[in-house]
Amino acid sequence: MKTVVESEEEEQQPTRDPEEEEEEDRELERTFRNTQVSAPRQLLLSLNMADSSSPESHRTNSAAQIRLLSFANNFQRQFSHLSPGRRPLLLGPINEFGVQKFVSTTLRATATVQPELFTWGGCAEFVASFLSLEPLDSPVDLPSYLFSPASVLATQRATCFEFATLLCSLLLGVNYDAYCVSGYADREMCLLDQSLQHCPLLDTPVQSVISEESQENKYKEKPQRSLKSHFMTQEDQKKEPSAEAALLENLKPDEPSEQRPADRLRGLRLHCWVLLLAGSRSVQENFFIDPLTGLSYSTGSAHFLGIESVWNNHNYYVNMQDCGSGCSEMVYDLEDVNMWEPLLFGATCKKQLIHEVLNKKLHKMSQDEELEELEEQAFEMPRSWVSDISITKKDLETRWPGGHKLTRYRKAELERFAPYLRPNGLITRLVSYKDLDCKEVLMVKEWYQHRTDHLEEREVNKVDNVTTERFKRGRRFDLLFHRYESLSTDGVHEMKFCSIRVDNLVQRLVSPGEMTETFQRRADSLYYRRVNFGRHVQFTEEHVNSEPATRLIQVVERFHRNCSKPANEDVAERIFLLAERRIEVTYHLDADTFIPSNRSFIKPREATEQKKAEDFTQDMVSSFMVGLSDTPVKTLVLYEMLVSLMKDEEMVVHQIEESLKEVRDIVSCREEEEGDIQLVFCPWTTTGAARARSKRQEMERQAAEEQSWLHENEKDILAPLLMRLDFTDPLSADDAKELHQECLSEFKQKLVEDANLIQERYQNETQELQKKQQWYQQNQLDMTEQQEDEYQTYCSDRTRQIRVAMRRLKMHQEEAPLKYRALDERLREDPRLAPHLLS
Repeated sequence: MKTVVESEEEEQQPTRDPEEEEEEDRELERTFRNTQVSAPRQLLLSLNMADSSSPESHRTNSAAQIRLLSFANNFQRQFSHLSPGRRPLLLGPINEFGVQKFVSTTLRATATVQPELFTWGGCAEFVASFLSLEPLDSPVDLPSYLFSPASVLATQRATCFEFATLLCSLLLGVNYDAYCVSGYADREMCLLDQSLQHCPLLDTPVQSVISEESQENKYKEKPQRSLKSHFMTQEDQKKEPSAEAALLENLKPDEPSEQRPADRLRGLRLHCWVLLLAGSRSVQENFFIDPLTGLSYSTGSAHFLGIESVWNNHNYYVNMQDCGSGCSEMVYDLEDVNMWEPLLFGATCKKQLIHEVLNKKLHKMSQDEELEELEEQAFEMPRSWVSDISITKKDLETRWPGGHKLTRYRKAELERFAPYLRPNGLITRLVSYKDLDCKEVLMVKEWYQHRTDHLEEREVNKVDNVTTERFKRGRRFDLLFHRYESLSTDGVHEMKFCSIRVDNLVQRLVSPGEMTETFQRRADSLYYRRVNFGRHVQFTEEHVNSEPATRLIQVVERFHRNCSKPANEDVAERIFLLAERRIEVTYHLDADTFIPSNRSFIKPREATEQKKAEDFTQDMVSSFMVGLSDTPVKTLVLYEMLVSLMKDEEMVVHQIEESLKEVRDIVSCREEEEGDIQLVFCPWTTTGAARARSKRQEMERQAAEEQSWLHENEKDILAPLLMRLDFTDPLSADDAKELHQECLSEFKQKLVEDANLIQERYQNETQELQKKQQWYQQNQLDMTEQQEDEYQTYCSDRTRQIRVAMRRLKMHQEEAPLKYRALDERLREDPRLAPHLLS
């Protein structure tokens, strides 16, 4: 097959008159310049096609675009003639203004300023999340319309071809060698049906360490070797397929099948995706990107069944290879004309652009210009008619249409929400089901952001009715993990903490009748503590503050080895048997021993009203020490050991009571936080910035109202008296006269106080000057010249202050009667007092 430029069919045709060719060109220009075509899509009808604010390139075609459309029209005729068994090509669909545009000019390489869109993964994830799929009018026919990426971003609805166009434009803008691909795919990919795929967020449930007893014991006896014949094993494996077949026959008849009926349109369903070629941006191998999901696939993936054509913003290529076995054996060397037929011969491609850049670096610019003048200029792809593709920070934050998107997977549903859309900070919810019909819920997993309680993840197991919460660092009590059955009732509470706690606690497990705590990197080498209670533990104030001895039965503590002490003195485990009044101590093993030393103490009874305290005797201690002499330990030493252990027991009991109180506080705190969920609005997000702006405007409005109120009250001289005397409105005659006299009296008193203050300052300045003059009379004979100058300066300043005080006092005496009469006149003119004072 030849192109428009080189065609055997054209060579065989007779030469036409130049006037006929010019007439044909003018006819094509009239045809393609302002071609308006109606598209069967409601969105096209809703747009204002006569909008004068839109760019001119959206509503008309330039001369270069008209010529390109004529090339495409001729290319389509030649393709149909030479390949009658193949479908037509997607070359000139209409845009949102009803104007026919070439598909390559609908691509606009766009480099955004958003860091999230600098990689192909970020671009693909954004396009798949931001747009919702608009199915093709016919799954087996090419669309007659292709809207610009700017319109697609505005409406957030697109066909698979518009998905790929937007994604390819973004990838070209960040220097990827990307192409839109028109071809065939399976039904699930074309319809964006992921109900048979496993959800990528669905993982196995987290297993918790319930107690230290469940951990593997390194001293556990090893099982015996299984003495089984290899021949018999092979014979059993041969019988396994028949056993599996029998198992399949015994399946329940009501069990739904996961196999779907065969697709009658398999191999005919049209789809559009993106091809990324190796060689740019460290891409090592060619691969496909499905724009509907944002996932990448190898070029041999079974989801893609064939390719008709590919195009970018430089050229359009038709696949000339056999796709009978899918796309796995295809060659993606677009420069090979035997494999790919280009629409424009000699047009610039990605490799040529790279080669020209290298040539400009190796040769002088003048020589390159001469070579370019000698070369025959080929027809290049016109500039894109699409307006600027603008992706704002708000688009990246909201991401999904309406801020919410639901995706159904195999036995799971995944919901995603924009930040701050939900009042509880929910951004992702994953619901897994037991059945394929998604009716019986197994587990609900939720992810949160921007919560003041630092909650990041919550997992609710509907089968066991167990809730697991995970927090980020920095919350109260340094809590990182909390698993419970119910916050309002008692039960199992498993908690994990940050290692920065003062007590180095990392895990606590509270169950009915028992509490286990695990520590790390403690100075006393303690790493494990288990507490047994006499009855069910209640997280109430009454039980927390009750007598410890009535509730505690046994406390077991274990310690790491402290190499600075001998093994027979380094405690490995101690058990406080509070109900039996005994303390058992086990020491660490030495290097050459396998039986640990131990001691058991019986605590003497305390004194009561009926009997005196019991004396300590050596019979209260039983010891088994390894590697020591037969010399018995003195009673005093044993007594000191017992006293030290009893003090440790009191301290441990106090720590246990504090732990139980902390558990109760954590449960109470979580109940309060869930009852009043608060979010932290980050000022670096668009939502947080808008909220901060509205809050600032509200504060400015309140401040302006307060200032206005204060300004009005400053003018109202009766406001303080009305508030203090609590007069009713309107005022009676007696109240008005009383208020008038009260206001004048207070003003007169203020004038007198001001006069007294000025008089007092005048007298103080005068007395200070007199004292200084007396001092000068007594010391003038012994004064130096500097002291003389200081005295003269002081007298000058004091004299000036006295004169200012005298002038102020005189002015006050002259102005006081005038101010008093002015106030009286103002009060008599006040509308609240005037009716009563004139009568």
